[in-house]
Amino acid sequence: MIYRMEFKYLTIDDYDEIVNLWKAAGLKFKPNGRDNKTEIEKQLKRYPDMFLGAFENDKLIGIVLLTDDGRKGWINRLAVHPEYRKKGVAQELIKKSEEHFRKKGIYLFAALIEDWNIPSMNLFKKMGYTFHKDIYYFSKRDSDEY
Repeated sequence: MIYRMEFKYLTIDDYDEIVNLWKAAGLKFKPNGRDNKTEIEKQLKRYPDMFLGAFENDKLIGIVLLTDDGRKGWINRLAVHPEYRKKGVAQELIKKSEEHFRKKGIYLFAALIEDWNIPSMNLFKKMGYTFHKDIYYFSKRDSDEY
């Protein structure tokens, strides 16, 4: 467990750190679409509490993207820097995400996890989330960059 971990909502000024963490953690990065700086800046203007970061000694070590539809809170793109894994960072980010949603009056939390990501599946199960084999995810994209 990291004992001096602090949490704060990120701004566009944190963009480079966000991208560097996503890359270090192995998350897909779409610089020509949804993840470019202009798109992220637009999203942050609409939802300033969208990115929650975990810091140790002012270094971004974990991040989560929070969205909701007013009924369900979505925990997206949870990432922890490889040097800080297995130290409770992801668990704390999930707890902080749930607190964030509860403050907004949202009491149903969800996460989409790709089928190959067994560590994330195990983490969410450990945190009390239910795996649903009977739900299928559909999406439609105007471009592979979104």
